[in-house]
Amino acid sequence: MKPDVLVVGGGPAGASVAFQLARRGVRVTVLERARFPRAKPCAECLSPRASEILEDMGVLAGLASRGAWLKGMVVRSPSGITAKGDYAAHHGFRSHADGGLALRREILDSALLDRARDAGARVTEDARVVEVVRDAYGRVRGVTVRSPTGRVHELDAPLVMAADGLRSVIAKRLGLARTRAWPDRISVVAHYHGVSDISQYGEMHVEGDGFVGIADVGDGMTTVAAVFPRGNAKAMAGDPAAYLHQWLLGKPQLAGRFTAALRDGSASAIGPFASHARRAWHPGALLVGDAADFFDPFTGEGIYAALRGGQLAADAAFLALETPHAEESAFREYGRRRRLAFRGKWMVEQIIGACVGSPAVVNRAARALAARKELADLLVGVTGDFVPASEVLRLGYLARLFVLPVPATTSRSYAHRLR
Repeated sequence: MKPDVLVVGGGPAGASVAFQLARRGVRVTVLERARFPRAKPCAECLSPRASEILEDMGVLAGLASRGAWLKGMVVRSPSGITAKGDYAAHHGFRSHADGGLALRREILDSALLDRARDAGARVTEDARVVEVVRDAYGRVRGVTVRSPTGRVHELDAPLVMAADGLRSVIAKRLGLARTRAWPDRISVVAHYHGVSDISQYGEMHVEGDGFVGIADVGDGMTTVAAVFPRGNAKAMAGDPAAYLHQWLLGKPQLAGRFTAALRDGSASAIGPFASHARRAWHPGALLVGDAADFFDPFTGEGIYAALRGGQLAADAAFLALETPHAEESAFREYGRRRRLAFRGKWMVEQIIGACVGSPAVVNRAARALAARKELADLLVGVTGDFVPASEVLRLGYLARLFVLPVPATTSRSYAHRLR
């Protein structure tokens, strides 16, 4: 039977929109180019707000038993100052969970896609979408798919959901993809066993030549996601794992923690990252998750945006299917709701993205955050998606972070103080 909706991509965004539509009785087919379970380069930390959606999908308890809960984040500046922010703090804002969940993407993504199946979605793996099919008026009416054997065929549906990630084929074919020139960075992601002094806090170490996020993801595994200027790609010489390991060993506060650590599997290099679609919709199609917007991995909450974006896209798609003549208004409303949901966070991401490129600015901000923990808690809450971005975009907050004198109460602290 012909589906009502084709979802291109089976990651968190695709699984979310497929689940939401399927449980409303919509006929959904998910087209995923990989075969699950599959690894995915990612910092693998879900913000506290994501737990609300995971519980709604019925997967939170199962995932929590396989991952690790994070109480907050610790940021270390190039000068050695560390600032710690807690998710559960005294600022008056609360999320569905008091911690963020960190776990490997092959576990998370498989669980989410299975829930979409359970809700009634049909999932086809090893299906690479290579083109968009349009009618005589330019409206999307389906996609062209290539199987592993090379067979190419068309699939038709009234609506197409593009959840095919940062390099979205759908967004490119529709002329919606736009790559920003800044920040021009690449990332190397790996997993290690045996990293010492791992605590219940995610860590971000900012250096003059890059930054790295470190977090427990359960079962004795640590995820390590480093970001470097794109120009460093040549120095990697085709061996990002060796480059990452040597970089870690070159940092005094990290070297001892990784000396005896063993990498699990290979390392993946990805990027550059900054992309933003001109518009998140086209007649007959919606862009969801990273296909619609991706800025920079420092704040590391892209999974929540993918899950929440899937909910918003499902609302718009359902209305368009129920009332076809209202499709354009439903899609425009989807764009408006996305901006309302994520605009403040986008601004925070851009400010942070600019700051991490300047060691002096990061050092100044770290001193303020370490001296005034309430500032750190608010910022961590914003990155955790449950404190409104407006709380850290206020002039008073920014002045305390970057302008006003900082109390002389900070001190340099290294790995043994990160807990």
